[in-house]
Amino acid sequence: MSGTSEGPVPRVGTAPGAGPSEVTRSDHPGPGLSELRDYRAAFAASALPMAVVDDRGQIVRPNDALGGLFGADPASLTGRPAADLVGLSSDAPTWRAYNEVLRGARPRLRCTRRLKHADGRPLWAEVTVVPMGDPAPGAGRVLLSVADVSDRRELRERLRHLRIHDPVTRLPNRTLFLERLTGVLETPPAQDGPSPPPGRIGLCYLDIDGFKAVNDTLGHRTGDRLLAAVAGRLTDCAEADGHRTGGHLVARLGGDEFAILVEDSAGTHQLTELARSVLSALQRPFEVSGHRLSVSASIGVVERSSAGTSATALMQAADTTLYWAKADGRARWTLFDPERNAHRMTRQALSSTLRPAVERGEFTLEYQPLVGMADEVVRGVEALVRWNHPRFGLLGPSRFVPIAEEDGTIVQLGRWVLRTACRQARRWQLEHPDDPPLFISVNVAVRQVRDSDLVTEVAEILAETGLAPGLLQLELTESAVMGSSGRPLRVLQALSDMGVRIAIDDFGTGYSNLAYLSRLPVSVLKLDGSFVRGFRYEEGARPSPADETIVEAMVQLAHRLGLTVTAECVETSGQAERLRRIGCDTGQGWLYSRAVAPERIAELIGSRPPDHP
Repeated sequence: MSGTSEGPVPRVGTAPGAGPSEVTRSDHPGPGLSELRDYRAAFAASALPMAVVDDRGQIVRPNDALGGLFGADPASLTGRPAADLVGLSSDAPTWRAYNEVLRGARPRLRCTRRLKHADGRPLWAEVTVVPMGDPAPGAGRVLLSVADVSDRRELRERLRHLRIHDPVTRLPNRTLFLERLTGVLETPPAQDGPSPPPGRIGLCYLDIDGFKAVNDTLGHRTGDRLLAAVAGRLTDCAEADGHRTGGHLVARLGGDEFAILVEDSAGTHQLTELARSVLSALQRPFEVSGHRLSVSASIGVVERSSAGTSATALMQAADTTLYWAKADGRARWTLFDPERNAHRMTRQALSSTLRPAVERGEFTLEYQPLVGMADEVVRGVEALVRWNHPRFGLLGPSRFVPIAEEDGTIVQLGRWVLRTACRQARRWQLEHPDDPPLFISVNVAVRQVRDSDLVTEVAEILAETGLAPGLLQLELTESAVMGSSGRPLRVLQALSDMGVRIAIDDFGTGYSNLAYLSRLPVSVLKLDGSFVRGFRYEEGARPSPADETIVEAMVQLAHRLGLTVTAECVETSGQAERLRRIGCDTGQGWLYSRAVAPERIAELIGSRPPDHP
């Protein structure tokens, strides 16, 4: 390591208070003989190794301390190149600066060099070179001094070690880990041939499952000892694997998070084998502070080409993959999947733009007919929301409704859907006064029932649009309705008292508690399509007698409770015929129509759907 610094400094032979201009005056009296003798005596007796060097870089006069430093007679150093003695020619910048000082073009050189003491021990020395007299070119000599700074450097290295290592496990910490990772990614591959293959890098990023429970129950001291024991096993695993491809860096990144960096990965198989060995090692019980502790780990594994990869991107991928491992059940490793990550990124993009999209009016509604099974006349329609996303195109509700339910946007979006659907149903009614009006069915999320004043909103929208309450049907999933009590039950009851119909969507996939239905203000059951698919006879499909028996029983019980039944996912005429014989009231599915624009629904009012495909 080397460095230089410069600045105005007092020069040997300069009178106190005299500036450079005063030093060069021809009438300057200069020191007397007695002063010169004193200077030389001080120079010779100084404990600081020094030497006078001429403008050619050769030692003119070394002191005894310099000879002692190198284990030589001071006289034997006279005439030797000073640069060779203290390593000033070992790198180009320092050599250039040194020659500038010799020529008087630079006022000072200071650098650090690693030297060898006469007793054999290495030492770090701070080498300083300053002019002794007139700084004009070719004017004179320079003074070279060598100060032992080994203790200072050792202290600095010790402080740096403490800064970049974890005190509990003694492993490198996050700072050193990221320094090493960045350095590996920024170092070009060795040029072994005309075009060497790109290097690869791997990372196992893990945390200890259930570590917080150890801290909370047994205390932080026991937790720290457990972390130290985990660090030991991780190091053993890394060393065992590193014998094949080179050493790996094991680091504690914070808390119970660790990382193993494989700088020259042999491929995905190496990283997954390393992850397996880590899981196996950590599953063996730990004996810590008199306790036998069993832990596991979740590991995110990333392996890729070093080219085009940044430390930030690699850590983000590792963190994401660790999250997948924990979400998938913990005590496992999970390999980074670009497709899964792309889906996650898409989900994040949708989540961040969902609320503004509602405000910008990027959503639209399509409508799917609900057809009477007996006469195949369209009785109503279900409103289905679509998102005209400017980047991803037309998105169905399965892509964004779960996100909206998580972040609460479903309340705002649901209000827009309800108002738009009721307005459209009323428009159809006014445009076809001679035909029976269609009822409109709208999906409602449980969060709308719990987090908004749904009763007031429905009443205001019905009053605003002029739609009769009996022409509005609200669909809730079975899991949302079953077990309802308190406020949700009061909301459903108030809506039913208003005249609004309540339907249970996807019935048969949850509790299926028909007895409980007698206590709920429900008027319609929509059978889940998984049951209806068991009714197919066409194209070699084998019907399910069990499904038929279950559906028939549910329809009969529903009718006894005064409920009507709608069959979802009706796709074939054979299904429709069987459902009609069982007693289903209405059907919905591709046999009749897909979800279409409101203009297409207007063509179906008062008639049957188009010929079945």
